[in-house]
Amino acid sequence: MRRREFITLIGGTAAAWPLAAQAQQPMPVIGILASVSPAPYATFIAAIKEGLRQTGYVEGRNVAIEYRWAEGQYDRLPQQAIELVDRGIAVIVLVGGGPTTAAARAATATIPIVFVTGEDPVKSGAVASLNRPGGNATGVSLLTVAMEAKRLQFA
Repeated sequence: MRRREFITLIGGTAAAWPLAAQAQQPMPVIGILASVSPAPYATFIAAIKEGLRQTGYVEGRNVAIEYRWAEGQYDRLPQQAIELVDRGIAVIVLVGGGPTTAAARAATATIPIVFVTGEDPVKSGAVASLNRPGGNATGVSLLTVAMEAKRLQFA
């Protein structure tokens, strides 16, 4: 093999290496943990998928979504949360209130947990406080009564 052929071979291999490494990277997995049945939350799930699509993520193409629906059987939530963590998910999205939050928080202290709740996230244990949530959970609380005093400070 001549020097020029050798350099071309090495150069081609080096150029292809990042492509091969990128192809081998695992697809990120989003875990959805729900205390409820899927039917009433179809619009919510569609909104999540649309938000992902707007940021370049399409289920099955470059992101996977694992669903766990407890269907009102709260005793199933801890095991379902552990299954998601064992699956190697990148984030847990919670559907439902306190029992779902407790199961997710018990299953992991490192994987990000995202919630939308109508409950007080402090009382449900999702966050330590509204000012300093701490931990690995973040989200939106639709509980407006707790925020009224804070809103009056801004007026």
